[in-house]
Amino acid sequence: MRKGSKPRGAVANDAQALACTCAHLADERKAEQIVVLNVGRLAFFTDYFVIATGRNERQIKAIADEIRLRMKALGQPVLGVEGRPESGWVLIDLGDAVVHLFNPETRGVYDLELLWGEAPRTPWQKAKALSPAPPRRRRS
Repeated sequence: MRKGSKPRGAVANDAQALACTCAHLADERKAEQIVVLNVGRLAFFTDYFVIATGRNERQIKAIADEIRLRMKALGQPVLGVEGRPESGWVLIDLGDAVVHLFNPETRGVYDLELLWGEAPRTPWQKAKALSPAPPRRRRS
């Protein structure tokens, strides 16, 4: 490996790792059309958007619940949650990343990929998801 090159599956920074982890979690709950956008140079409030589609209210709720639970396990604060599955859009603010979960109709109306079209897409599929640190062993 050349000096300065990243191994396959490596991420550039913690914000990217957080966003890619959220994408993996959405994928585990069978979300569709998952996109990670690097909006850091375009937005002052976050570095990444994770956009995913759930087919129905129950699936959107399951994806949102999974992301919130796993972020808690990672020690990542959830700064806010807006919207409800019934509205067709749930937003989870993690600071460095904002997750947008849509139903298909609402995603088409807001079309965040078009609105933030200058933001480069980040390949998340081969990035390793963050995992909680193992518990510390007590010394005897």
